[in-house]
Amino acid sequence: MNTPTLVTSLIMAAALAAVIGLAVRAMIRGWRHRAERQAELIGTLPPLPDTVGPVTVPAMKGLYVGSTIAPSWQDRIVVGDLGFRTKAVLTRYPEGIMLQRSGAHPIWIPDESITAIRTERGIAGKALTHQGILAIRWRLPSGTEIDTGFRGDDRSEYARWLEEEEAA
Repeated sequence: MNTPTLVTSLIMAAALAAVIGLAVRAMIRGWRHRAERQAELIGTLPPLPDTVGPVTVPAMKGLYVGSTIAPSWQDRIVVGDLGFRTKAVLTRYPEGIMLQRSGAHPIWIPDESITAIRTERGIAGKALTHQGILAIRWRLPSGTEIDTGFRGDDRSEYARWLEEEEAA
């Protein structure tokens, strides 16, 4: 390899690294700006209850996909740790739904806040086959309606969740 070719290759590599660095910086900046815009809209999540009654729908293991501002399935919430996908366990009690997430704070969805439980093809940028995601629509204390998405390891268990919602 001659010197001019080596110098050109090094300049091109440095330019490519700079472009990649600027793109990553822009993505991080956009994530932060979205969190700032959503902070007031989301407010604080409902507190965890001190005690709950007996389990009405057994725990289901799976993946917390994320939460979005309803009705847009692409408008991901990034405030706090709501924007991070993580392994989770979903359990229903008479007082509400507990979503215990691995490496993140648990989410408590009070029963009176739940407006719908349904299956969806996608949420928060995660698209699957028909009935791939269990979507829980609920109202935050701030008044904002959001959809929380959960992909169960065993999707046949969705029927229990949908039956429980119809009975409620």
